[in-house]
Amino acid sequence: MVEQPEPPEEPRLPPGQYVPRGRPVMHYGRVPTFRPETWRLHVMGATATGEQHGFSWPEFSGLPRTTVLADFHCVTKFSIMGNEWSGVSTATLMELVPPAPGVRHVMIWGEYGYSANVRLGDFTHAQTMFALELDEKPISPERGFPVRMVVPHLYAWKSVKWVRAVEYLLEDKRGFWEERGYHNIADPWREQRYSYQEEAGEGPP
Repeated sequence: MVEQPEPPEEPRLPPGQYVPRGRPVMHYGRVPTFRPETWRLHVMGATATGEQHGFSWPEFSGLPRTTVLADFHCVTKFSIMGNEWSGVSTATLMELVPPAPGVRHVMIWGEYGYSANVRLGDFTHAQTMFALELDEKPISPERGFPVRMVVPHLYAWKSVKWVRAVEYLLEDKRGFWEERGYHNIADPWREQRYSYQEEAGEGPP
């Protein structure tokens, strides 16, 4: 019997990326102060009921949690491999506050008005979550404590730190970095770094 060769392993490092020493930290603006007594996560926009919903910190942190093991790719070309994130899945949030039938995009809002838009399919991806822990420890303040959006299959600027709101959108619109020249979709495997690379239908008119 002739042995069949094993199929080649899928590469883990997207084109143009490298693995650095340690874990670099990058963010826009200063690190905010967490005040659990006033913190709320709002779900707004085109919800199924048309109403906005808010979660207090005890309510949100008490939701069921899930864990994913995923790599993390920054648009500045470094990748951090094998991160263990634990938190609230987007599926859990959408069960509690479902979107209206016409929703196709989601805007994630962080502190200081920072934002990033994702397609609904990216938001509902199995690994996308609102992370509260990294490698079995609470996320550090500079990495997004208390809640960080994690979208591992897209460039890391879509993984918004210090999340405060989720907005369901009927029409796509650009977030903070997208308005400043970054690609609307941000797929690292296609090196979608900048808006001039966008093809027809990959960004709002």
